Amino acid sequence: MAFNGCCTMFWFLIFIWIVQVGSVPIQYLINTITVPVKGYSTSKGLPRIEPPETVQEYADIEQAVVEGDLLLPDDRLAVDSLWPATDGVTSIPYKLNKSLDKRKGTILAAFKMITDQTCIRFHEYTNEENYINIIPGKGCASYVGFQGGAQPVFFDKSCTTGNLCHEIMHALGLHHEHTRPDRDRYITIQWDEVVPDKKDNFNIKKGNTQNLDYDPESIMHYGTSYFSVNGKPTIIPKDDDIHMGQRIYLSPWI
Repeated sequence: MAFNGCCTMFWFLIFIWIVQVGSVPIQYLINTITVPVKGYSTSKGLPRIEPPETVQEYADIEQAVVEGDLLLPDDRLAVDSLWPATDGVTSIPYKLNKSLDKRKGTILAAFKMITDQTCIRFHEYTNEENYINIIPGKGCASYVGFQGGAQPVFFDKSCTTGNLCHEIMHALGLHHEHTRPDRDRYITIQWDEVVPDKKDNFNIKKGNTQNLDYDPESIMHYGTSYFSVNGKPTIIPKDDDIHMGQRIYLSPWI
């Protein structure tokens, strides 16, 4: 009963955040890679430094991407469904592209980050209709929430365990923390430093926070210089001791 109660509460919170953002306490680490981005180099002409989660949006791909790592359904409708549960337990099938066999340990570690702190479980795909399909791609990216069928999660060689955990949390229904309605109490968006056509990535999503604390150190939070036009900060925390953009672990779900 206690386990089922935990799952019920977990999915209730996920449901609340589907139209908003998610919050999971964590610690600090920034994962970045050097990528050439035409038109947005540093003042010295060097390639930009970007986290793997933003590369998808800059890449030449057919799938529409917003906020760097969020894929849009073809019909662009808002996500309004959760992964189905059986007897109060949600165990999500996953399938790995064969080219990722050598990184299976990293992928399983990302699942473990979630299962250690939540009631969500993962199991290898057999013949299920709905499953997470982890495939190679430019950067890391995912849909938000349950889509049905073979739901892709892109996992590039540049992506770490924490990056993949971030994407799976998107697949479970969580949006980015920095788009919460109360974010301006905790961070300041430096709009002049944001790449002009990426400013929508920093727009607030309306919704009820259900009195959950804003977490600038969430694994779902942007780092300091995401989508910077010149390498300068795009987000400044109002607390100097806050470190944003870590991709290390989830703390206990409370």
